[in-house]
Amino acid sequence: MLLIYCPYCQEERSELEFRGAGDAHIARPADIASISDKAFEEYFFLRDNPKGLIFERWRHMHGCGRFFNAARDTISDKFIMTYKAGEPKPDIGVAAEPHAPVETYEAAFSENAEGEAQ
Repeated sequence: MLLIYCPYCQEERSELEFRGAGDAHIARPADIASISDKAFEEYFFLRDNPKGLIFERWRHMHGCGRFFNAARDTISDKFIMTYKAGEPKPDIGVAAEPHAPVETYEAAFSENAEGEAQ
């Protein structure tokens, strides 16, 4: 089970108490009613899906109910840090630890040419 630190409750809680809320630190248009459909599409729907460090918004649904930001590694699913909403994006660079290869089910239980599990 994954534990996530809530910066408001100041404790680690089960991942079941939290919900992801998309990317953090998105520049929102000042007057959304006046932007073009193309600009709205880019703002509202299009997101990067990088491999490695990302910054996300999370909500402590079954706790304090507040939104906070988190820096998370998408390869290991490890939360590098969490911080309160409204605080500036920390300059933490890339995750400090090199990643071991992620083993998939297919790689672990692949079949050879004769159909036998390896």
